[in-house]
Amino acid sequence: MKKKVLLMSPAMFILFAFAIVPLFIMLYYSFLSDGETARLTLQNYAKFFSKGFYLKLTWKTIKMSLIVTFICMILAYPMAYIMAKAINKGKNLLLLLIIIPFWTSQLVRAYSWLVFLRDGGVLAQFLNSMGLIRSTDLGILFTSKAAIIGLVHIFFPYMVITIYMALEKLDNSIIDASRSLGAGPVETFRRIILPLSRPGIITGSILVFVPCLGSFVEPRILGGVNGSVIGTVIEDQFFEIYGWNFGAAIAFILLSMVLLSMGGMSILLNKEK
Repeated sequence: MKKKVLLMSPAMFILFAFAIVPLFIMLYYSFLSDGETARLTLQNYAKFFSKGFYLKLTWKTIKMSLIVTFICMILAYPMAYIMAKAINKGKNLLLLLIIIPFWTSQLVRAYSWLVFLRDGGVLAQFLNSMGLIRSTDLGILFTSKAAIIGLVHIFFPYMVITIYMALEKLDNSIIDASRSLGAGPVETFRRIILPLSRPGIITGSILVFVPCLGSFVEPRILGGVNGSVIGTVIEDQFFEIYGWNFGAAIAFILLSMVLLSMGGMSILLNKEK
C-alpha cells in the first residue's frame, strides 16, 4: 500500500499543483468585487443571472451543443456499424482516417473550414459549377450554422470511436439468432443492436456534449458575432475586457453545467450496465 502511494505521489502532486490549485485561485477571484479595494461578494454571480443576455447565451450554447451531439450521433452510428459489422478488411485504415484530424491543430482545422465555407470559396465554386447555386455567395460563414459544422468536424471522431467499440463487442451470434427467429433487419436493430450499443452512444454523447459547451475557437472563427457562446464571452472577459473576476464566475457556472451534464449522463450509463 505504501509503495503504491509512493508511486502515485508525483502524479498527484502535478495534478494538485497544476489543476486543483489554479481552480481554487479562480474560484477565489470569482467572489471578488471589481475596483481598487476588492472584497468578497456574490455580485459577479448575481450579474450573470440578473441579465437576460447571459441567460439567452447560455441556452444558445446548450442548444448548439445538443445539435452538434445529435448530428455527430446520426453521422457516426452508420459508419461505426459498417466498420464493426459490415466489413472485415480495411477497419484499421478507416480508423486511421478518422483519427488523422487529431494530428492537426484545432485552430488549423477551424481556419480550413473558414476557407472552405467563405463566399467564393471552394464549396461555393463547386456548387456553382454544378449548377446547384446561381452565385458564389453561400451566406453560411459567420453564422451559427458554420460554427456547428466546425464543431461537428472537431468532435465527430469521439462519437465514431466510442460507438464502434460498443458495436465491436456485440456478439454476431446474437444477431444471427434474432434473424433465425424471424426478426427482420429493422426489428433486430431496434430490439437487439440499438439497446446493446446504447452505452457507446451515451459515452460518445458525453465526450461530444461536454467539451462543446466550453468551446470558443470554432464559434469565434466560423460564427463571428452570430456564433457567440459562453466560451467566447469568457475569452473576452479574460483577454479583451480584463474582467477576470466576472470571467472566473462565468467559468465556474459553465463548470457547474458540465458537471451536471456529466452526472446525468453517467446515471444513464450506469442504468444501462
